[in-house]
Amino acid sequence: MEARQSTARGGALGDAVAANLAQWDERAPVHAASPSHHLADFEVDPSYLSDAVRFDLPRLGVIRGLHGVHLQCHIGCDTISLARLGADMTGLDFSPAAIEQAASLSTRSGTHVEFVVSDVHAAADVLGRGRFDLVFTGIGALCFVPEIQRWAGVVSDLLAPGGRLFLREGHPMLWALADPDGSGELRVTRPYFQRSEPTRWDQGGRYAASDAARVNTSSYEWNHGIGEIVTALLGHGMQITGLVEHETVPWVALPGMMVDVGGEFCLADQPERLAASFTLQARKPG
Repeated sequence: MEARQSTARGGALGDAVAANLAQWDERAPVHAASPSHHLADFEVDPSYLSDAVRFDLPRLGVIRGLHGVHLQCHIGCDTISLARLGADMTGLDFSPAAIEQAASLSTRSGTHVEFVVSDVHAAADVLGRGRFDLVFTGIGALCFVPEIQRWAGVVSDLLAPGGRLFLREGHPMLWALADPDGSGELRVTRPYFQRSEPTRWDQGGRYAASDAARVNTSSYEWNHGIGEIVTALLGHGMQITGLVEHETVPWVALPGMMVDVGGEFCLADQPERLAASFTLQARKPG
């Protein structure tokens, strides 16, 4: 419903981050128009929740009355879903185009959320320290964070004493795999652990389920091992309260190798071979 913008970016954007920003600005209106993001369902059904939030409801628990922030919220589907569960939500993303779509969806769906344009590393400076009972972050966010230690510090700074982090993310094991070549084999060809140099992806052509041509096709991503994520949070005083690894992920991450199992996707052959995503929870003492 409400959107505001901050120019706080934590310094000049590097070439990799600038390329990522250009790609997400381009993606935002395409994703908003795509049936796969179900914006029409949000508008016509006031109880509609995103698939990702619905998947984690048993772990999320009661959030009514909590003051929450969704970091790297993109076009706001998960943010609005959390607000519909009763949390007072703020969504933050570095893409002005994404925040424009999120704010529009908030208005059209009749679900109040404040949306803010900011780099994730400046979130505590922009939104205020110690203000939130809940920090939420979802699939496809951490891979755009260069340094997990710095990110963990932002999470700790945002949380009030007793507040918690709820994180659902693609598993670093999944991010380390090669693109499938039709052999059915899982081949590890990319870094599992954090490296200073990102992995560059270049995907040309057109967007799936869309006639929109891709102009900004390059993105730069950093993997973070499970141990690195846990250690970073512990290093900033957080207490780990839950860690669940899942065989599924909410998109076809390995085309030709995965099957739909109720809105999530897992390997068609021996899904127990792959940890495809994980849910991590942590609490700030107090």
